[in-house]
Amino acid sequence: MKYAIYGAGSLGTVLGAYITEAGEKIDLINRNRPHVEALRRDGAVITGTVQKTVPVHAIYPEEMEGPYDIILLMTKQTNNRETVTFLRDYLSPQGVMVTLQNGLPEPGIAEIIGSERTVGCIVEWGATMEAPGRCRLTSDPASLSFHMGRMENVRDESIRAVRSLLEKMCPVAMEENLMGARWSKLLINATFSGLGTVMGGTFGDVTDHPKARDIAIRCMKECIDTGRAAGVTFAPVQGKNITLLFNYRTPLKRALAKGLLPIAMKKHRLIEPSMLQDLKKGKHCEVDGINGVICEWGKKTGVPTPINDQIVEIIRMEERGELTPQAANLDRIRIK
Repeated sequence: MKYAIYGAGSLGTVLGAYITEAGEKIDLINRNRPHVEALRRDGAVITGTVQKTVPVHAIYPEEMEGPYDIILLMTKQTNNRETVTFLRDYLSPQGVMVTLQNGLPEPGIAEIIGSERTVGCIVEWGATMEAPGRCRLTSDPASLSFHMGRMENVRDESIRAVRSLLEKMCPVAMEENLMGARWSKLLINATFSGLGTVMGGTFGDVTDHPKARDIAIRCMKECIDTGRAAGVTFAPVQGKNITLLFNYRTPLKRALAKGLLPIAMKKHRLIEPSMLQDLKKGKHCEVDGINGVICEWGKKTGVPTPINDQIVEIIRMEERGELTPQAANLDRIRIK
């Protein structure tokens, strides 16, 4: 079978290194010329919670030679329609596209290539690109996992092939409730990526900052209320029922939820939000596909989302250069 990672940035490079090290051939595809050239010259250099250097096969999009049986899509979803339309012609007749993106990307992808060729996968770990060809794994190796689910009519053989490929890196949990798993990950991203980008810090910086914790639990509550109003049953995250932990109804339960945050994120506290990484590189980030999704569904369901609305507003100001990501930005968020 022929495999590709399209959008092999920090996460894709780490995943590609693990898959290659396990003996599989996979193309790491990226438009970033310094990154691709460094990968070709020096291999994928992985630092952080693991240390390894793995020779990988890195190419540019114009060098792709399909058809691919599995394409792991790891770009930002800001240009998904154009990207997925481009990749459609590189899929084999029975091939599948696996989106490992943030947000809720599966329905849009299925519109282009068909639900029977669309697989969703949630990444439960983080990485940061330190330099071209050099990526830092920021999650505890013991906490690495994927949560995968299918759209309608995806063949069992395809699911088994994707699972086998991803298990070259870490365990893969199968999700019957794909949208519930997506919303659970969206809750975490909206809270910790959103606030981390607002304040210019890691997930751990969010849990360490008293005001950020106050905002975080309110952000989580908005996500839970909005998802439930949309008919979503939230799936457990690495065995933890996050709605049970953080769906407070009283001031006492809210205080307990606030105290649980540092414990819940202990193994992922070094993760730097991908949105913040994009801002540092002068790129637009995918806030519309993360916190913006909560705001959008809040309007559809009639659930107020003032915290997420303010996070989106601040991050857009950071994109425009009107604000610098820093902890002082937290004072702009009004809490009732």
